[in-house]
Amino acid sequence: MLTQRMRDFAVRELHLPDNASYRRYADLQRNAAVWNVVATAELSLTLQTWCFPVVGCVGYRGYFDRADADAEAAALRSQGLEVNVYGVPAYSTLGKLPGALFADPLLNTFLRYPEGELARLIFHELSHQVAYAADDTVFNESFATSVERMGGARWLAERGGEPARLEYAQFDARRNDFRSLTRRVRDQLAALFQSTASDAEKRKEKAVLMAQMRAEHLALKAGAWAGYTGFDAWFANANNASLGVTAAYNELVPEFERLFEREGRDFTRFYAQVQRLASLPKTQRRAELKN
Repeated sequence: MLTQRMRDFAVRELHLPDNASYRRYADLQRNAAVWNVVATAELSLTLQTWCFPVVGCVGYRGYFDRADADAEAAALRSQGLEVNVYGVPAYSTLGKLPGALFADPLLNTFLRYPEGELARLIFHELSHQVAYAADDTVFNESFATSVERMGGARWLAERGGEPARLEYAQFDARRNDFRSLTRRVRDQLAALFQSTASDAEKRKEKAVLMAQMRAEHLALKAGAWAGYTGFDAWFANANNASLGVTAAYNELVPEFERLFEREGRDFTRFYAQVQRLASLPKTQRRAELKN
């Protein structure tokens, strides 16, 4: 079975945990594992945080029921916040629950993903069991994203067939275009929000930047993307919150990739350094990672 070959590869080649996670299947009878709610102020990209036992403070709040997520979103909007609700295909229990019965399962929400994406998702979620900082969503998600990228590329190079590699290359090219565009807009908005302009001026310029972003998406769709509609809903609903959460998954990836290179491309040594960083206070952790 493809997923089990990926799972074995994760242990053997990526040195990810060898346990019962992603060894069994569960059908949730819904199209998302959870629905996350994220929120920011009108003139900020900083995600609101919620704090919980075990996982600490995170920049999102998850719900197993879409109606509950929508109710939370409505309450946050009533406070003047910008809010985004999005479905998540998988989540990690961080390997904290005892026994195989409670291990993270393969889910109907992602099992039919293209091969390259399926491998990346499994590697990403397993990475959360390796290292986790209880107060730093950006650190955690960027680390897992770096492992999924490196591991996914290695899987396709060593185990994927030519059709899977071609399919993945096309999808990843679009995703990289999306990341480049949204990163540039985030940087522009961050500079705007930190400027000395009045709130009225910031609102006006923000509207211009968001309109330009949507126009660039349409140009990509009509050109290099050959009509691809996969990002239509994201751009239609884009706001500070959706831009803020994309940063959480990608902001520190270059730093983690450089750390991997410094550790001789050795996953065991790389994980040891990430675990050490995760144990540090957040300010020190970020400073060491960036340096």
